Amino acid sequence: MDNWWFNPVMFEIGPIKAHWYGFMYALAFIFGYLFLNYSAIAGRMKLTSKQKDTLAVTVILGVLLGGRLGYIVFYNLAYYFTNPLKILAVWEGGMSMHGGVIGVILGLIWFSRKYKVDFLKLGDTITTIVPVGVMLVRIGNFINGELYGRIADSYCFHFPSDPLNCRYPSQLLQGALEGLILFIILYFTGKKTKKSGLVSGLFLILYGLFRIFAEFFREPDPQIGFLWNIVTMGQLLSALMIIAGAFFIKAAFKK
Repeated sequence: MDNWWFNPVMFEIGPIKAHWYGFMYALAFIFGYLFLNYSAIAGRMKLTSKQKDTLAVTVILGVLLGGRLGYIVFYNLAYYFTNPLKILAVWEGGMSMHGGVIGVILGLIWFSRKYKVDFLKLGDTITTIVPVGVMLVRIGNFINGELYGRIADSYCFHFPSDPLNCRYPSQLLQGALEGLILFIILYFTGKKTKKSGLVSGLFLILYGLFRIFAEFFREPDPQIGFLWNIVTMGQLLSALMIIAGAFFIKAAFKK
């Protein structure tokens, strides 16, 4: 058992503070941009440099807007309904991975129609690199001492917001499963397969399965708790991701 020891602030200059959490998001976007411009997988789409830049901006907006709106709708709608100005207070936290996925999907639909690019190929390219972003953001959650796990008696940490209880570092578990392991699977699948939609389907299914498993170690959001005293909101949304992934798999193998 260990005490959480990280400082969420990277550095500060006067009133300006740079946080590790924001840095992890920026790092994720940088990795995504490099992957989009230099990876062989992304090169299969034959996009121009301008189109790649537009795609990168589209994905970033999808992540940020979808992630924020997803958190508001899925996790804390009543609070933001009575405090609408807090919707803009992103520095207070509140992002949803599932909302980000929806935002990215909508952005890719728009991009595919505007530039006449195969939507499934777009999805396969973007979902290949998404797990790297997930891993980095989960590390940011751990450094922030937020979204920690349930109370445990081993393999646990004392986080600042709950110093009396030792809790699983579920952020690191999610980073390993939904991030590193999922990226390895998708990357090598993407290099081998020629079936458009297969990587996207695997992402949705495997992320959903990994998230459902990790939620058994993660503390449910206090404002929601357990739905029907059985599952968490994250598990419910992940189950819907698995169903959506099955449709992508079906499209990949459809003649």
